[in-house]
Amino acid sequence: MFNYLSKIIRYNKAKKTNIKEHNITAKRDITLLSPDLKVNLEALRNILGTGEDIIMRTFSFGGNKQAKGALIFVDGMVDKDVISSSVMKPLMYDTYIFAKKNASDTCNIDIVYEELLSVSDVQKISTLDDLLDYLLSGSTILLVDGSKEALVINAKKWERRSVEKPETENVVRGPREGFTENLRTNTTLLRRKIRNPDLRFETFTIGEKTRTDVSIAYIKDIVNPKLIHEIKKRLSNIQIDAVLESGYIEAFIEDAPYSIFSTVGNSEKPDTVAAKILEGRAAILVEGTPFVLTVPMLFIESFQSAEDYYSRPFFASVIRIIRFLAYFITILAPAAYVALSTFHQELIPTLLLFTMTAGNEGVPFPSVVEATIMIIIFEILREAGVRLPRPIGSAVSIVGALVIGESAVSAGLIGNFMVIIVALTAISSFAIPAQTDSGSILRYFLLILAGVMGGFGIIMGLLVAFIHMVSLRSFGTPYLSPIAPFAPRDMKDTFIRMPLWTMTIRPRMIGRNNSRRQNSNPPSAPNNEENDSQN
Repeated sequence: MFNYLSKIIRYNKAKKTNIKEHNITAKRDITLLSPDLKVNLEALRNILGTGEDIIMRTFSFGGNKQAKGALIFVDGMVDKDVISSSVMKPLMYDTYIFAKKNASDTCNIDIVYEELLSVSDVQKISTLDDLLDYLLSGSTILLVDGSKEALVINAKKWERRSVEKPETENVVRGPREGFTENLRTNTTLLRRKIRNPDLRFETFTIGEKTRTDVSIAYIKDIVNPKLIHEIKKRLSNIQIDAVLESGYIEAFIEDAPYSIFSTVGNSEKPDTVAAKILEGRAAILVEGTPFVLTVPMLFIESFQSAEDYYSRPFFASVIRIIRFLAYFITILAPAAYVALSTFHQELIPTLLLFTMTAGNEGVPFPSVVEATIMIIIFEILREAGVRLPRPIGSAVSIVGALVIGESAVSAGLIGNFMVIIVALTAISSFAIPAQTDSGSILRYFLLILAGVMGGFGIIMGLLVAFIHMVSLRSFGTPYLSPIAPFAPRDMKDTFIRMPLWTMTIRPRMIGRNNSRRQNSNPPSAPNNEENDSQN
């Protein structure tokens, strides 16, 4: 017993010292369970300490109450009713099986596994590492004296948020349910959307300290096997202490970490993620967050909404075009105003130029400084509105913008036109939330170029941004697909949204393994002759 405990202590010390300076995951040595129940319990106490939430319940059972066992679980993470009725009661009272089959009082864990426990999800383990992983994940461990194996009983239960309306993706028409922080709830939501036996979930554990469950979801006969292989490769290379949100995973698997454009998508709507999986993408679900990652991601996805496919194609196409217009307004409006008012006054109609000049009379700052100050004030107000409680935050955002804008104009610090430009820029940025980060940085970049070189600077900035976007890849897929490289058959769902019955083929750069989505079957026109005969 002393040698075994010494080995456990040396193992724990080695596990702590083997973590390198940049927090890579230390490889664990395999430590087998001992057949001596006391040795196993002492080893667990040395590793877990004496916390009040770690429950170790020892008891006797069997024909003559000679068999010894221990039930170990984390208080608050298990269903105690299930443990009492389906584990403790059969072991301590329904012992006639032991009396009948075990003349000796030596316990056979196989009998417990096969005939005593009335829990549906039970499995055997034989190593201390597996025991700790399952225990800290919420499972219940049953140790039996004389056995080198332990039983893992799935009786997890803890407080969790119910399925609610997603906060970041509101729709007028469509499902209202959103993902939660529980991984199993999220996989269930996807199963309800995709009732297909080829839907696969592969789970990994990432994080040396947090041991967070990360699951890959995909449809076997649609997804490109190379994509799944690449995802597994990148996930296996993650060596970090903690994974507290899907953003940790995104930072390690994205193709261009130094780009302002994200190459990994995210959503908290099950219908959106299911639609992307059905196109040939893969989803990455992380325990503890409602945001599910999807790869590969294309730039055009930022302008698509789940509601587009629930509405009529004409209205959805108009709204999508408006989103593109809003994106160009939010990145170009301040820069265009500065370029026109500073370098290219001849392009402004004469009457409008006189009005702008009268409005800017007495303003002490040049247009580029004026625009920069107002955009920074807007970013401060938006951040304050997000961080404060919702009732206060909305009031601060609205009242703060009105008061500051009106006061700044009255004091002669900024012109009336600049307030209009910044307000239009701010409102337009809310139309494309997926590109808010990149749009903000691109806005400053183009504003500086416009202040230095005018319209020529804006054109050069847009060219640099476009070249950069063309060079981006998301898990091997061109970021600007189907625009560059140009794929004519995929343009049905790009700038406009064609009727669903015309989208017979999955995106060429994504759904290569099984490209056909459906047969082209347009809705039939009404038969006027039949209607006339019936009348």
